[in-house]
Amino acid sequence: MTSILLVAERDGQGEISQSTLQAVAAAKSLSDSQVTVAIEGDAVKSGASLAVEKIVTLSPTDSGDAGIYDKATYDITSLISLINPDLVLFNKSDFGSVVGARLAFRSDYAFAADCIEISSTVTGLSVTRPVYGGSALAEFEIASTPAIVTLRAGAYETGTDTGSPIIEAFNSDGSVVGQGATTTDTVAEARDGVRLEDANFVVSGGRGLGGPEPFSLLNELADILGGAVGASRAACDAGWIDHSYQVGLTGKSVNPDVYIAVGISGASQHMSGCSSSRAIVAINKDGDSNIFKEARFGVVGDWEKVLPSFLATVRDLKA
Repeated sequence: MTSILLVAERDGQGEISQSTLQAVAAAKSLSDSQVTVAIEGDAVKSGASLAVEKIVTLSPTDSGDAGIYDKATYDITSLISLINPDLVLFNKSDFGSVVGARLAFRSDYAFAADCIEISSTVTGLSVTRPVYGGSALAEFEIASTPAIVTLRAGAYETGTDTGSPIIEAFNSDGSVVGQGATTTDTVAEARDGVRLEDANFVVSGGRGLGGPEPFSLLNELADILGGAVGASRAACDAGWIDHSYQVGLTGKSVNPDVYIAVGISGASQHMSGCSSSRAIVAINKDGDSNIFKEARFGVVGDWEKVLPSFLATVRDLKA
């Protein structure tokens, strides 16, 4: 039997996130798996029908701990000591990347980040993850347990099975051991609408836009589609849009139904964050750009001429 602790996350509406539901499917795909889900706050509404054996609720993290996650790290460390899982599974998110790495260092566990596949082997676990900026895939064997793995969004389809898990509350002793940082100030950009990671439509802009002003058009298109805006690292580094919108190897991984790339060349570092998209639509004036090798549909042309017509057509179709 493979004992799995899956650390869940919530979306902007407080429901269990789509990436967590995908991680449940990944956990259940392992042979003879026994899955416990850990989630902050009440799980009765959003988790009562999850296809897992047990749900453990943790007390919510204080807002002053955002980005550091000392309390979550301590609580999950205590929970691991109690249930002794073979595998601890996180989403590849800000939370999962920080807490997963801290747990691995603190407890000297095996750690595999940004995985797209996980399977059982005779000796333990096998994971597959992108390497060389997403240009290749590598398979790694993990023989030691517990192992900590972060799973990329979109790597698995959301399962349709339901269940009736046992729900229990877990309370650590309330202390935080080894706190190494203190939050003195927090700057967070308020964002309306769907989260980038959960969007079915993503409209991303890159260096080819030439400045920050065109992102207003991208926002308009995303609003009509009920999606979210993203960006390449070049656009974020130029200060045209906040880094919280960045898609790619050093940004967010997305898996929308449609990914619209405007003025993005398609470097491997960017594509590693959107390659799970079901369809990529590229608009770029350079017909030799790598993005056209990845796109299902492409328009070779100046975005200033193409995008307004594209936007008008979408608006008419949605009317």
